[in-house]
Amino acid sequence: MAIPIKECKAGTSYIEDGELFLCLFNQQNKQGRLSGKYLVKRKNMRTGSITEVSYNPTSKVEPAIIDKREYTYSYTDGVSFVFMDPETFETIEIPSERLDWEKNFLVDGSELLVNIRVFNGEILDIILPDKVELEVAECEGAVKGDTQKAAEKNAVLETGFELKVPLFINQGERIVVSTLDGKYSSRAK
Repeated sequence: MAIPIKECKAGTSYIEDGELFLCLFNQQNKQGRLSGKYLVKRKNMRTGSITEVSYNPTSKVEPAIIDKREYTYSYTDGVSFVFMDPETFETIEIPSERLDWEKNFLVDGSELLVNIRVFNGEILDIILPDKVELEVAECEGAVKGDTQKAAEKNAVLETGFELKVPLFINQGERIVVSTLDGKYSSRAK
């Protein structure tokens, strides 16, 4: 059952022309006496591309039901990442090329809880926790005197991901990193 475009809010998923989209933003642009158009910013759930499209006020879209299932990360074999359902112990594999950003925060054996979005049996993507705890594998030495801005140095995490950390962080320490932007958040407790 199709829904009017004006009811398509941020977070609503829908199907259009055989493609699966997630509405990120929906705003009515009204000029004078005209009924206006709806400007929708949307993300293609299969390709990840973000586009802006305008719709007539009478347009309708077909809603899509996307399941979100909780899995734990197990390991990678280099070709794919393996996740396990904590209740049924069923495993699924996701090709590593589909997880370009996410692989920066996945450590073998960490049993990190993630949500996997599935549409009609097709795995769309994984949703990482907002923050993860990782170990600093390599770290530059602190340079004194560079305090005009927040003093930072380069560090490499156990996953190979590079980021800036405060001067007081040392190699071997565990830190909390934001999975949204890949920035240092705090020391791990």
